[in-house]
Parts: sequence; C-alpha cells; structure tokens
Amino acid sequence: MNPTPAGTDGAPDTAAPADEPFDLLGIGIGPFNLSLAALADGLPGLTAAFYDQRPDFRWHPGLLIDGATLQVPFLADLVTLADPANRWTFLNWLKSRERLFPFYFAERFHVHRAEYDAYCRWVAESLPTTHFGQQVDSVRWNPARALFEVDHTHVDAHGEAEALARTYARHLVLGIGTRPHVPEPLRPLADTPTVPVVHSSRYLEERARLLAADHITVVGSGQSGAEVFLDLLRNRPVGRERITWLARTPAFAPMEYSKLGLEHFTPDYTRYFHGLAEPVRDRLVPRQWQLHKGIDADTIAAIHEELYRRTLDGGWPDAVLTPGVAVRTAGRLGTQSVELHLEHADQGTRTRLVTSAVVLATGYEERPLDRLLDPLAPYMERDEAGRPRIDARYRMRLDRSVSGRVYVQNAERHSHGVGAPDLGLAAWRSALVLNDLTALLTGEEHYPLPARTAFTTFGLDGAAASDVPTRTAALRRG
Repeated sequence: MNPTPAGTDGAPDTAAPADEPFDLLGIGIGPFNLSLAALADGLPGLTAAFYDQRPDFRWHPGLLIDGATLQVPFLADLVTLADPANRWTFLNWLKSRERLFPFYFAERFHVHRAEYDAYCRWVAESLPTTHFGQQVDSVRWNPARALFEVDHTHVDAHGEAEALARTYARHLVLGIGTRPHVPEPLRPLADTPTVPVVHSSRYLEERARLLAADHITVVGSGQSGAEVFLDLLRNRPVGRERITWLARTPAFAPMEYSKLGLEHFTPDYTRYFHGLAEPVRDRLVPRQWQLHKGIDADTIAAIHEELYRRTLDGGWPDAVLTPGVAVRTAGRLGTQSVELHLEHADQGTRTRLVTSAVVLATGYEERPLDRLLDPLAPYMERDEAGRPRIDARYRMRLDRSVSGRVYVQNAERHSHGVGAPDLGLAAWRSALVLNDLTALLTGEEHYPLPARTAFTTFGLDGAAASDVPTRTAALRRG
C-alpha cells in the first residue's frame, strides 16, 4: 500500500512530510470535525488532515426546505463560541460574499438551513486539511511505531474505488456522524425502492413523488416531521389535503427554549452530566426529549395558521394530527398502498391506516464504531451497556499500552448528554479537544475557555464551575 496519504485529486497530501505521520487525523467531515479542522487551521506545531468518503460537503441536503431555519443562533457556527476573531466565522463568510449589510438589516438571529450549508461548504472547500473522496476502511494501533495505521480508499464521485492508501497518525478524532433511524416495523418497506416509504433525510429528492400521492402519512413529532408536514400541507389543495401526522410522543410539543432551559446545552451541564452514574445518565436522556426532539414554536404557529386559513370558507382541512401513536407493524397493500397497524398508548386501542406514501421523520442514530474500530477492540474500555467509555475530554478510554488518543465527536450522548449533537457546543468541544492535544504536544493550550457558562448550578456536590478543565495542569490530571 502507498504510505503517502492522498488528497481528493489523488496527489500526495502536503500537510505533513511524506515520511512523517500526522499529529491528528480526523475521520469524517461533518459540522463537528469541520469545526475542529477550522480551529486547528494554522495552529503552530500541529499537523492535521481530515478524511471523508463523500465527494464534497453536504449538510442534510434532503431537508433544506425553503424557509427552514437552524434551531440555534448564527453564533453557533463552527468557531465563534471558542474564537470569535477566527477567520472561519459565519460573519466572515457573509463578508466574503458581500452580504454582511443585508444580513444586518434582516435582523435574523436564526439563519436559513441552506445558508448554514453554504457557509460550511465554503469552509470545507477552503481549508487545506479537508480531503473528500477518502473512504476510511480500518484503523489499527501499531505498537512498534506507537502510531495509528489508517487504511483508506480513494473513491471517485460515484463511490467507485480508484486507489488504496495508508496514513499514519499519532492521534485520531472520530466524527463519522449519524445515520437515518428507521423503526424496525418499517425497515423492509423503506429498503424497497418501489414502495414510497422514505426517511425525511431524502424528503426533497422524493418531494414530487410524495406530493403526487393520493394520501400521505408523516411519522415523527420532531422538527423535521413538523417541517415536512407544513411543506406538504402548503402544497396540497384546500379541502383535499389528505395528510395524516402521527407521533409516539404524547403531544406535538414545543422545544424547550426558555433561557434557563437552554443551559442544558452549556459546558457546565455537560460536565455535570458526565459526572453522574451510568444508570442515572441512561434514565435522564429519554426524559429530556423536549430539549432536543420538540418543535420550534414558530413552526408550530405556522402549522396552526395554515390549518386555520383552510377553515375560512367553512369546513375543516382533510388533515389528521394524532400524537401518542406507535406503528406496530407495516406492509404493502396491493401495488399502490401501504398498511400501517397502529396502537394508541393511552387508550390501548389498535387500528389500521391505509396510505399511499409514508415519510419517516424518525430522527437519526449514532453510526456504530465497531466496524471501523474492530482492530482496536482489545484496547477499548466499555461500559455496562457495551458502549465505549468516553472521558470528560472526549477521549475514548483505551488500554495504557496505547499512547495515542482517540477523540469522539457526536458519539457520546450516553456519556455527555443531550448536548452531544447540538451545534451550539461544537466550537467549545473542538477547542477542548485541541487544548488537550496541544497541551500534550507543546505543553500549552491554544484556546482560553470560560470557567463558567451557566447561571444554573446543576448539582449539590459543591463542584464549582472553575473545575472545568481549562488549564494545562487540569487537563493532565486523571
């Protein structure tokens, strides 16, 4: 195998000499590893590269619905909350596009999703350390060289293999992201191309087909489900909407967006959550669904307004909205329909629903790390549920014989709580990882981090906000 890492054009990577390993190799280039790459850009004494198998950066392209906005403020970009003077801020992107004054007068705090996607693509295409078309196949620890060996395949825009390569790195960061979650009863149908059962991640590419269906069912009560339902509703004839919206949650509930409620997405709460016992953490996450699975209040208002508008001439829209419902089983009915068998949680009643198309707004799940990290399995510590143990600095706990560090991004909800997939914590987590790494490599931290981030004190154990590991000495403890 060629020991020289290849860029997207197949040429040798120039971020480090050909005979030298990288200090840090990132696997996956979603928003979180892109944040890390942006904050690592230009750090003295640090060589880094980031690989992704896709041909270029795309952020949830199937859900870039007209008018859909982020649920976090524009300050939750890739770098600002760690380094507002950084060149890769959202505001600097606007300036580079001569859009700073229009944005100023628009007075927008929450930007369009399509706008955030374009901003991230600008960063991904501009950084010298991001390399697309690189499919990472396996990761091994080489004890003789005290390095990670990363085997990867250069693939073309269609995913066809073109060349094999091997890259060496002292440390790794995993940011392989999530994958669409399809409930078990619906997987056989979702895997059949001729059946119109699609996950919301593919909504826009299937939108014309869905709108042509006689009857449409949306499953899922989160923001994606609400946006899909609203878009379908706006584009169906008045009085002939024929849309059903089902959800397991007890209500189509707003996301928790109170000022103190949002403090669950601060570093202070993340540190508190990580310090809880594993059984307590496992109980907490499902109970906190409204923190991350609720619906933006403006979207709820828009749905109600659209439904109300359709009553102005008398009558009610042909739309059914039912929470508290689970899909027990599903199957094809002839060649044009899908049959869903439903159960209501409170009533205990069951019924069936015949529909022409189904959109599964059922969220995402962490991609399993086992296939990629199988050669590292003997070195990994696991919790009682078999999940990797992740320490407070986002490092996988490995056997002491492994001197390299493996950091994780958005694969640690079980250990760090509901903030793991939140864009608002991206820059802080990236800075914490880089501080941990530069403290090891150079003895210095590059990014000063705040000692306190929340008015709320989450525990009674006397743990002070100043205990947040923001100093080199603290980072080296444990």
